[in-house]
Amino acid sequence: MRSRTSLMLACGLVLALGAQASDKTRYVLMLGNGKHVGEQVVEHGDDGMTRVHFIYKDNGRGPEMDEEYRLAPDGTYSDYKVKGTSTFGAVVDEHYTRTGDHAVWKSTSEDGEQTVSGTALFVPLNGTFEAASVAITAVAMRPDGKLPLLPGGTLTQHKLDEVEVTHNGKTERVQLIAQVGQGLTPSFLWATTDVRPRLFAVVNPGIFAAVEEGTEDSIIKTLNAHQKAAEAILLRDMAAHLMRPMPGLTVIRNARVFDSENAKLGAASDVYVLRGRIAAVMPSGQPMRGVEHEIDAGGRVLLPGLFDMHTHTGRWDGGLHLAAGVTTVRDMGNDNATIQQIIDETANGQLLAPQIVPAGFLEGESPYSARIGFVIKTQQEAKDAVDWYAEHGYPQLKIYNSFPHAMVRETVAYAHSRGMRVSGHVPAFMRAQDVVEQGFDEIQHINQVLLNFLVTPATDTRTLDRFILPAERVADLDFDSRPVQDFIALLKAHQTVIDSTLTAFDFIRQRDGDMSQAYAAISDHMPPDVQRGFRQGQLKILDAAKAARYEKSYAKMIEFVGRMYRAGIPLVAGTDQFSGFTLQREFELYVQAGMTPSQVLQIATWNGAKYTRTLADRGSITAGKRADLALIDGDPTTNIADIRKVALVITQGKLLSPSDIDQALGIKPFVQNVPVMRDVVATPSGSASAPALRNARVFGHAAGADLEDRE
Repeated sequence: MRSRTSLMLACGLVLALGAQASDKTRYVLMLGNGKHVGEQVVEHGDDGMTRVHFIYKDNGRGPEMDEEYRLAPDGTYSDYKVKGTSTFGAVVDEHYTRTGDHAVWKSTSEDGEQTVSGTALFVPLNGTFEAASVAITAVAMRPDGKLPLLPGGTLTQHKLDEVEVTHNGKTERVQLIAQVGQGLTPSFLWATTDVRPRLFAVVNPGIFAAVEEGTEDSIIKTLNAHQKAAEAILLRDMAAHLMRPMPGLTVIRNARVFDSENAKLGAASDVYVLRGRIAAVMPSGQPMRGVEHEIDAGGRVLLPGLFDMHTHTGRWDGGLHLAAGVTTVRDMGNDNATIQQIIDETANGQLLAPQIVPAGFLEGESPYSARIGFVIKTQQEAKDAVDWYAEHGYPQLKIYNSFPHAMVRETVAYAHSRGMRVSGHVPAFMRAQDVVEQGFDEIQHINQVLLNFLVTPATDTRTLDRFILPAERVADLDFDSRPVQDFIALLKAHQTVIDSTLTAFDFIRQRDGDMSQAYAAISDHMPPDVQRGFRQGQLKILDAAKAARYEKSYAKMIEFVGRMYRAGIPLVAGTDQFSGFTLQREFELYVQAGMTPSQVLQIATWNGAKYTRTLADRGSITAGKRADLALIDGDPTTNIADIRKVALVITQGKLLSPSDIDQALGIKPFVQNVPVMRDVVATPSGSASAPALRNARVFGHAAGADLEDRE
């Protein structure tokens, strides 16, 4: 599961379907493989009211909403309302009215009012995709190209490309635009080229498309190709501005090095970096020879680069990972062509991104199938998929919800014969105990583990029951009972790794209007529109008794992770959520579960490398390994919250400033006094003398500044 399960966040999409010549238009929502997963029907009434019905269902969940609105002469809403259910079943009920200069809005998670002078477009929290077409037209109507937003911010849009397409029997030109001002990265939309443009289509290449009924597949392929190319230009520019080369020998002086193998903080050391590798680790203060650059760590803590062991990587996610000190991610399921492209672009230095260790996604055919990776029907198809992944360098296979339980044992054995680890969700109508006994090396998600005690042979965990049952019933589980203790013993005996993603399940206890505990510590650093989302509940929790019960269940999930750790069951730290920031919260929850901060950091470094089979190359600060390093402005071995204060990151032979990355994304930096890399002046004897300061900052340019226009 991803918390970006709401389609707009999970895929980074914004869709709008603007006014058409006909009164009613139906749009088809489909996955990258062509599977239809929903529709949006837009009807423009003679009364000036536009009515929209929207439904999206995939992987056993999705929103369903009815929306209506009326526009003012400037193209912004005068009246707006939407009702329905969210991705996980929470109530959607939101409305907005503007009378003169007085704007009022209310939803299940917020209410507000504001005096407005001139044009301002209200941004609904829960709207259908129609809202973006309204925004496209409204921005185009502004002489300065800037559209003020309510409750705050400014929206701009920038033309990136233009192509000619034949659509429903007519030829027209459409333009690719990037909208900036909402979220942390641009939203990409295909719009018409009229004086008052509307949205033509939206694609997330290889993942999703939304098109008018009757649109040919060839058009979608054309838009995919052009959009990939346009995004690549922006991404290369961002990487060039935010990843600084480190030529020659560089020393990081006076850093307290974290010993990840033994989970303890060492004495001050000097760490030498050459061509992306750690050349030496020496006691601090030794004479320096041949050094061309130095960074004075000033006694800060130096960690091996962190691992996020549960991501679904997109091309725009990398900055958030790197700013959090995450230098390696494990991708746990993706469109195969897309993840191969991202791996290649990262290796070629074209993306601001961590290194990726991919897990091959294997799903069975059913109405609930997740349509990424390979979806199979037969045992031979499963073996063919395993072969493809093995031949493309995947060290691990991930089995998903609809995989046929009768084929699990043989598929796992075959993957093992190809040298691959196997993990996944527990397929429907099985228990966690079954997949452990049939050879799983690892299980994803704490709910999949605890469903072991909650399901019957008839429970279909492809539905929302996989979330509702744990929320309702974990509160009553007796962890000291014989069945639970026997299961813990089974996990220990098999050394089954648990990827719990605790923070991803914070939503089961959040009520509408309450600040998410997962992101409370970072909320003030986020743009206002991102902060609004932190107060949205996702489950239908309408009374105090249910809220208390779900809170207790979540607390016991955290407790169970601690029990597994103390029992000797290996853990990894993964997120399946908001890149970078979720991992930091995951660490806090592991400490809450009873681990020391140093033990948590060991899980996030040494264990990450061990279970991605990269320990020979990373996971510790050791001579000969990759120089994947994160310098922390604090001591996370005593206060795990200090993990948010990442001062510098080194990876792939490049130096990065998290503060500059944050600023480029519209985030208030977490570290103010950033160490700098200085040139070292050689003395006649050949040894290094006092350094000469070259730059007042590590970087002088915020990537994407030409697209940024926040208020």
